Amino acid sequence: MANTQTTTKTVSHRKFGLLDQLAYGAGDFGCNMSFALKGSLSLFWTQFMGISNNTMALLLLLVQVWDAINDPVIGAMVDADKRKYKRNKFLAYIWLGSIGLMVAGALCFVPWKGAPGMVKNILFVVGYICWDAFYTIANVPYGSLLSLITAEPVERAKLSTARSIGSMLGSISCSIILPFLIYDASNNLAGERIFFIALVMGVLGFIAFQFMIRNTEIRVEREITVSEERQKFNVIKAIGNFLRNRPAVGATLAPVGQFIGMYGAQMAVQVTFQAYFKNPQISGIAGMVSYLGLFLFTPFVGKIVTKFGKKEAVSVGSFVMIIAYVLMLVLPITPDGKGLGLFMMCQLISAVGGGIGSCVSWSLMADAMDYEEWKFGVRNEGTTYAMHSFFRKLAQGIGPSLGLVLAGWLGYDGLLGADQPMNVALNMRYLTAVMYLISAVIQFVAYTFVFNLDKKTLAQMEHDLGHDKKEN
Repeated sequence: MANTQTTTKTVSHRKFGLLDQLAYGAGDFGCNMSFALKGSLSLFWTQFMGISNNTMALLLLLVQVWDAINDPVIGAMVDADKRKYKRNKFLAYIWLGSIGLMVAGALCFVPWKGAPGMVKNILFVVGYICWDAFYTIANVPYGSLLSLITAEPVERAKLSTARSIGSMLGSISCSIILPFLIYDASNNLAGERIFFIALVMGVLGFIAFQFMIRNTEIRVEREITVSEERQKFNVIKAIGNFLRNRPAVGATLAPVGQFIGMYGAQMAVQVTFQAYFKNPQISGIAGMVSYLGLFLFTPFVGKIVTKFGKKEAVSVGSFVMIIAYVLMLVLPITPDGKGLGLFMMCQLISAVGGGIGSCVSWSLMADAMDYEEWKFGVRNEGTTYAMHSFFRKLAQGIGPSLGLVLAGWLGYDGLLGADQPMNVALNMRYLTAVMYLISAVIQFVAYTFVFNLDKKTLAQMEHDLGHDKKEN
């Protein structure tokens, strides 16, 4: 069995501060430069490339088989890597992943419209697998890194907030700009442009990763001694530890629910703006509303966590989200300015509810990694986060696949683009509300009934692990 000792060295490390938050946030900005266009995959391959709904749904599920192999294997590879690196092995893997991501995102959008049907299917699968491999190489160590930058709970919450802000800035900048670039004057997708846009975004992401790597300070050192009977990394046992790590399961189930709903609604939302509101260019601006909660809570996240606790705050927030999407389902959202206003109002209420969750969600996983050490006496950051990342990615495949199947069942025809019949456009408006509501319910269940590190338990755990002594 592996014995893990955590030591915090303060002599040679700078004091935790703004630079740490900026650097860590830049990492997720870099991820989003690669990830932002993923929301256009279904539209690109159904509307521009002409793949049918059902085929696309099947292909999206197929590439998740690669995730089933990819994420845990890379996480186990990182954990089992005992080589000495100049600074930190996580940073080394992030550097490698950032190199590949410069071009891998564009491989998902090769605009060969005249290719035979089977060739199109192969292009999608190969491009996605290449992108996903490099994304995992960068993203799994990046998530694991949070628990090594600091051991102090409030500072971890600040890093989690910084990550969410980095993600938000990447998403907002892309959400505002991309709809004006990828749609033509007829509200249809201009597919030829996306390949080159993805290349530019890959370079921007690489720059952000390099800033993060150069300015990240590792303060928490892990000293691992492996006994003779366990010279090889035991992946099966590590996965078993994850599944019995209740905080890790809860902190994973919440984003799984979020992504199934969010990505399940993605196609419906885009078609709603294309064919119902007849204005897809403002879809990105409308999407900005979802980040207002993050803006609202960011200055106060430390005080909220200290006074109420993370679990308590996110549970209440997710219940507010349920209220917002019940309203979206039942209110008379008509295809005009008044209906668009009601749609935005529901999104605003949901954003307020989800704001605190956006701030602290990543620190919940750092706490879950501590729980594994506290409860089982082992730490497997790479594998624990890899499993978390795997289930998130699985949800990112299940969500759009489910959304495509449901959209097709409700009459959506990708070849019609923005010219969907009004009854189909109305169906997309209701499908949006239903998928969002399912997402909110799953998040509420995960935070309230599965994640079990309430304020009191978290304080006891940090005390037992010696993390309640604030770093100087």
